[in-house]
Amino acid sequence: MIRNARWRERWKARARALKTEVHALLLACRDPRVPWRAKIVASLVVAYALSPIDLIPDFIPVLGYLDDLILLPLGLLLALKMMPPEVLRECRLKAAASPGSNNAQ
Repeated sequence: MIRNARWRERWKARARALKTEVHALLLACRDPRVPWRAKIVASLVVAYALSPIDLIPDFIPVLGYLDDLILLPLGLLLALKMMPPEVLRECRLKAAASPGSNNAQ
C-alpha cells in the first residue's frame, strides 16, 4: 500500500510539473524576445496539450494514452530547447507563482 501511494504521489508531482511547464510555454509565446520559430512550436504544443482532440482517441486501449505520453513531452522538450534561457526562467517563475498553480505561495 505504501509503495502504491509513493508511486501515485510521484506521478502527481510530475503532472503538476508538466502543467507548470505548459503554462510557462504559454507565457513565453507572448514574450517578444522569443524567436518566431520557437513561438510556433510552443503554440502547437500548448494547443495540443489543451485540445480535447487527440491524434489517437483515448478510448483505444494503450495507444490512446501513448500519444499523449510521447508526443506532449517530446514537443515540450523541443519547444523548451528553442527558448532563450532567461525568458524561460522568467516564465517558469511566473507560472509557478500564478494563482492556479499548486506552487503559488
